[in-house]
Amino acid sequence: MDLSWNNFHGTLPSWIGDLVYLRFLQLSHNFLCGDIPVTITYLKLLRQLSLAGNSISGVIPWSLSNLTAMTQKHPRKPGLDMSAWYTEEVGKFREVWPIVMKRQELKYGTGIFYMVGMDLSLNYLTGEIPDGITSLNGLLNLNFSCNQLSGEIPRKIGAMKSLESLDLSRNNLSGEIPTSLSDLTYLSSLDLSYNNLIGRIPQGRQLDTLYLENQSIYTGNIGLCGTPLERNCSGNNSPEHDNQQKNQNVSEPVLFFYFGLGSGFVAGLWVVFCTLLFKKVWRVAYFRLFDKSYDKAYVFVVVTWGRITGKATTT
Repeated sequence: MDLSWNNFHGTLPSWIGDLVYLRFLQLSHNFLCGDIPVTITYLKLLRQLSLAGNSISGVIPWSLSNLTAMTQKHPRKPGLDMSAWYTEEVGKFREVWPIVMKRQELKYGTGIFYMVGMDLSLNYLTGEIPDGITSLNGLLNLNFSCNQLSGEIPRKIGAMKSLESLDLSRNNLSGEIPTSLSDLTYLSSLDLSYNNLIGRIPQGRQLDTLYLENQSIYTGNIGLCGTPLERNCSGNNSPEHDNQQKNQNVSEPVLFFYFGLGSGFVAGLWVVFCTLLFKKVWRVAYFRLFDKSYDKAYVFVVVTWGRITGKATTT
């Protein structure tokens, strides 16, 4: 079923779960709103789901593990080859299915029967990414970009062994990048940019190669550190601790300046004090000067006060 690029509006009907033999569902780029009905997870034969480019809100259903056709353990009926059936029985397969994958739109003919993917991008989805999605280890393409998802990336995301394209960019995801991400040996496209991720970036296998091909995959995450970024991680892998150490290093010259200023003041004061203590002539001259200054100040205050009170009496 391909109903993409139309003007459909309203919410997704709950009866969509009754279409139990549905294998491909494209509802992208319409004006659909509301939540994703939980009944959509009743489609156990579903292999391609795209709701991208709508105004769908709410959370992602937590029962995604029910989509067993998106797993590697999905049993295939002997002798059933959909692509061969369409080619031989119906004639040449002319349908073209556009799939957004690896940051580009790919068009599939009979190859769509081997394509397993989920695209919920460009919506208003909130909440966390369900842990159950990691059981869909047959997925080749997973795109949740441009939503408002929060929480952490599932720790067991490395269990999705078949993933070739993963796009979680432009959300509000936080926490560290799971180390299991390096277990995705088939991954050829990754985008985690513009989130709130922190900590050390996992290394190994093709994660290093992916960065060389696209150096924007971690952009917009100011808390990330370590290779391949220029921001070094401290011993406890905490960028905040590293910032504190940098601030401490910056403040050392300031502390040294104030220490020198205080030491100079104390030293100068003791020089004057010792001079007056051991030089009698200087001490007499100093106190005489002090007395004269005191007398002048006293006379000035008395005369000024007398003038002020005289003018007040006259008025």
